[in-house]
Amino acid sequence: MEYHNPVLLHETVEGLNIKPDGVYVDVTFGGGGHSREILKRLGENGRLLAFDQDQDAQENAIDDERFTLIPENFRFIKKFLRFEGYKKVDGILGDFGVSSHQFDVAERGFSTRYDAKLDMRMDQEGLLSAYEVINEYEEEALKKVFYEYGELKNAPKLAKVIVEAREEAPIKTGEELKELLLPLLFKGKEFKILAQIYQAIRIEVNQEIEVLKEFLRQTEQLLEKGGRISLISYHSLEDRLVKRYIRNGLFQGEAEKDFYGNISVPFKKVGGLVKPSPEEIKQNNRARSARLRVGEKL
Repeated sequence: MEYHNPVLLHETVEGLNIKPDGVYVDVTFGGGGHSREILKRLGENGRLLAFDQDQDAQENAIDDERFTLIPENFRFIKKFLRFEGYKKVDGILGDFGVSSHQFDVAERGFSTRYDAKLDMRMDQEGLLSAYEVINEYEEEALKKVFYEYGELKNAPKLAKVIVEAREEAPIKTGEELKELLLPLLFKGKEFKILAQIYQAIRIEVNQEIEVLKEFLRQTEQLLEKGGRISLISYHSLEDRLVKRYIRNGLFQGEAEKDFYGNISVPFKKVGGLVKPSPEEIKQNNRARSARLRVGEKL
């Protein structure tokens, strides 16, 4: 199956500062682009473990004795690394959000471009889909989803219209949802706002913010001293969490100081924020919102 070019490929892998005999983890395997680049830099004693809960991605497994693909959500990274015999690793790479493949397969329901059933599950065996969010969530819960995950100021109006409409008949497809909400959106910005609405629903369906928080908390325990995290985010909610965690090991507030005014933090920042070049964006439009941050375990 067709998978697009990995985003910020060399910058993200360079950020890991790979040791040929090290142990590395790619928590968002997808088409395997980042993983293949890591394997190129590993010696015969190096190891790479990858995670992906999407059954489509699992068909891309790499035939290499140094490689293991774990078909699970990376929120369980510590548990499954221990199952494979690893308590510590030398680096962890993550490329969050929806893959180009997931966007391009119409029936997955991720893209505003296609009319498909309301789905948006990254794990195709997951119990919660976009259909349940739209048709079963209480109005207050829907409003919270749109406001917190889509950063939509008209979240109350969106939630109210959806709840009223579904009393007449269930909202089954993306096209039905778009037709319902388009009259509420600012003229000239309809598709930008629709993308925010889809983002909010998708984040709720896949618990993306909670998954990211659980994952980040485990990286501190899993990395060897000097080990690195190299993480790509695609929207401000994710990037804010990654930035704060690298800075002070917290998701909000500031780290506490001891009696002498010193603070204990798990990571140090490596370099600054990395964005894709205009050339990469031209070749791969998905890259336009990518933000890479790298941290080193202290």
